[in-house]
Amino acid sequence: MSGLKVVIEADGGARGNPGPAGYGAVVRDAGSGEVLAERSESIGVATNNVAEYRGLIAGLEAAAEVGAAEVNVRMDSKLVVEQMSGRWQIKNPGLRPLAAQAAGLVRRFDSVTFGWIPRERNRHADALANAAMDLAAGRPVEPVPAQAPAPAEEPPREALAAEATARARAHEVAAQASSARTSWEPRPAMTATRLVLVRHGETELTAQRRYSGRGDVPLSERGLAQARATAGRVASLAPSVAAVVSSPLSRCTATAGVLARALGDVPVIPEADLVECDFGQWEGRTFAEVRDRWSGELDAWLASPTVAPPDGESFAQVTTRVRRAVAALMATYPGETVVVVSHVSPLKLILRDALAAGDAFLHRLYLEPAGLSIVDTWPDGGVAVRTVNDTAHLADL
Repeated sequence: MSGLKVVIEADGGARGNPGPAGYGAVVRDAGSGEVLAERSESIGVATNNVAEYRGLIAGLEAAAEVGAAEVNVRMDSKLVVEQMSGRWQIKNPGLRPLAAQAAGLVRRFDSVTFGWIPRERNRHADALANAAMDLAAGRPVEPVPAQAPAPAEEPPREALAAEATARARAHEVAAQASSARTSWEPRPAMTATRLVLVRHGETELTAQRRYSGRGDVPLSERGLAQARATAGRVASLAPSVAAVVSSPLSRCTATAGVLARALGDVPVIPEADLVECDFGQWEGRTFAEVRDRWSGELDAWLASPTVAPPDGESFAQVTTRVRRAVAALMATYPGETVVVVSHVSPLKLILRDALAAGDAFLHRLYLEPAGLSIVDTWPDGGVAVRTVNDTAHLADL
């Protein structure tokens, strides 16, 4: 699908504003109008604007998954269209992380334009959003009928900007969205939410340099020793911790249990969205074996986060759930410290987003077993990455 051009129709709504909310998104072939993907979800209690941004994000993620290169986004939310076009400031702190996430997705395509359409021409996405809200409320849900695409219109002059200008706008929107003050300097009147990111201790597969994804491999004796050393380090850095949140796989929960005991028996909370990437047919195989047997597939995987290992999961898919987990942590533990115990891929994705880095970052950053990273996020959207892959506590092992 090289050079694929698509249209995204996205919408979101809340019954109460804020109230029970949901979004819908449709991805169409720009030439034929054929529906290539649909996305919809109930998102709990939220505002209309939050739901509309969530619809945009879902549409952009779906467009990336179908291999789109050029994207025309059509929404009936003037606020989202104007903010994503860089013409309106993003003044609501609650929208800045969502706008930053959308801007990051924009930069993955060759070109993206935004255009406003009236609500009556966005009926398909609106119907998907309402169906998601009805389903969550336990109401009967009628199948959303296939609908004709909104008729094409000549894009506004601003949408015809050259690629370099469009990408500059995306960077500008991301900068606005990440913080009203794009600076690491202290914010005296605000308290950051601190995520202490810990990779689980070593396993036999780690030591053998094998792909280790969804397989539930236990910690080795060395891995347990690493967990104990990390627990002492975390206790010295973060004496007051609200919770330890962990991938449900045993190599993480065992690491998390050691940390929780050292921190005064704080609760360990399993979070399925923090599980490792599903490596499919590569699971349990050495890096060399995968290179020999799946050379072409490996090259494609390394080149694009939308490509998955055979029968596995792409980094784009992992990104969706990891961002969902981080957003939940920010909402649940504002201004507190949370220890997050997870795997290489989810932790790299968290750090990539925190550093506003590109996708090449994922294959250039190395995270040691039991390595430690720290990310602070303020209520105004400011982010400071304080530590990446600290392993000083492992020196004597």
